[in-house]
Amino acid sequence: MLEPIRHALDFQRIVLASVSPRRSEILHTVGLNFEIMPSLFEEDLDPHKFQSHGDYAVETAYRKVLDVSERLSRDPNPPDIIIGADTVVSLDGKVFGKPEDAKMAYKFLEQLSGRQHTVYTGVVIKTKEATIKFHESTNVQMAYLADDVIRGYIRTKEPLDKAGAYGIQGFGGSLIEKIEGDFYNVIGLPLYSFCKHLRWLYDDKLKRIELSRTIGPSAATDVLSEGNKNLVTPQLKASVKVTGVKGRERPPRTVPS
Repeated sequence: MLEPIRHALDFQRIVLASVSPRRSEILHTVGLNFEIMPSLFEEDLDPHKFQSHGDYAVETAYRKVLDVSERLSRDPNPPDIIIGADTVVSLDGKVFGKPEDAKMAYKFLEQLSGRQHTVYTGVVIKTKEATIKFHESTNVQMAYLADDVIRGYIRTKEPLDKAGAYGIQGFGGSLIEKIEGDFYNVIGLPLYSFCKHLRWLYDDKLKRIELSRTIGPSAATDVLSEGNKNLVTPQLKASVKVTGVKGRERPPRTVPS
């Protein structure tokens, strides 16, 4: 999906605000060249203050990006793109983040055992002109886990740095019966949605085609002439928030139907 804008991306300084090896692997699969600069944001937001756990994940990702952006603001070669993400497991109105220890990991897995939960990943892509925020969700059905299975899995130490205390791409994959949604979202970065939104930021031809289809060629030209930072297509409008360069929230443009 990124091939039409590959020529532009190859000359961009891209920074991933995460030390997650899973996210790095996902970005490498689509050929992105990037640097890693871990965020120092403490991730201490209260999930109860958000309308959904998806919004909570997005805001956490946004704070990570802002932290890295501020630290690099005086760099003689500031980044063109900063990518941030946060993944949480949700069940019964509760957020399951990374367990603090083996005891907490056991408690998490015991509660998830035999039930369907939802994995939310919030993603933020910040360029010099605009910031796009979105989240994706995937429903995950975990198998019933006997005590010896849980304890054996915890001994692998895999659960200790994973949201929800399991890694679907590792030993934890054997604990999952089925999923509904994006597999990569459960790992930590919804690949299709990420590429779709990144392409939207850089592909003026794509913007023109989508806007011309909905509001006509003339109106599309007028809208595009105002710049990208206030734009969002009807297809993306439901899931995207676009902000200005300094982080002030800007409502998506309403495109007439």
